[in-house]
Amino acid sequence: MRRGSLASWVVSLALAAGAAAVAQTRVKTQVVRPQSPPAVTQQDLNPPAITGTVPAPKTLSAPAAPAPASEVISDLSQLPEPVVRTRERILAAARSGELRRLVAVMQSGETLPIFSLATGQDPITYWRSNYPDSDGIEILATLIDILETPAVHVDADTPQEMYVWPYFARMSLKSLTPAQKVDLFKIVTGSDYKDMLGAGTYNFFRVGIGRDGGWRFFVTGN
Repeated sequence: MRRGSLASWVVSLALAAGAAAVAQTRVKTQVVRPQSPPAVTQQDLNPPAITGTVPAPKTLSAPAAPAPASEVISDLSQLPEPVVRTRERILAAARSGELRRLVAVMQSGETLPIFSLATGQDPITYWRSNYPDSDGIEILATLIDILETPAVHVDADTPQEMYVWPYFARMSLKSLTPAQKVDLFKIVTGSDYKDMLGAGTYNFFRVGIGRDGGWRFFVTGN
């Protein structure tokens, strides 16, 4: 073989071997197609307003806290001392049988206790006009009967905190026990009781004394 032909043959053989090597090491490729962007919704365009509060989950809403029950007080030693003193002064005036003495107790406080839902009358004129047969004295007996029942402590730790007589003025009449009805019938008649059941509440005279001993009211009605 000629030397030039041999050299050409060697070069051709080397090129073929290199091509085969490249074919064996070729890496498989994959075409990656870009995904479409997510669609814009109306909620994205109008996001919820910031209110400053976090709404509670609808399924986990907390129940409303029950209102605290009023405390009935039968033991007078549990009353604040100013309340005890005012109650004793009222009872002493009522037992005297003199309307003027009761009015003097009313006038001894910073403000006159409410004694009527109407205006334009003084206490004595009001009582005498409502109880003409006894010249008003009947109101004193009613006042004594009321203050000799247990009291109810209402609106504790508020500016309206008060001790109210009779205690069933803040109770449902339909829930009274037989013994509690005895207390009620010392003050009202059976006919009055039926009328009150129709109205849904006790609506006769009641007395309110503040924790500071101030006499707030001696008035009839709801």
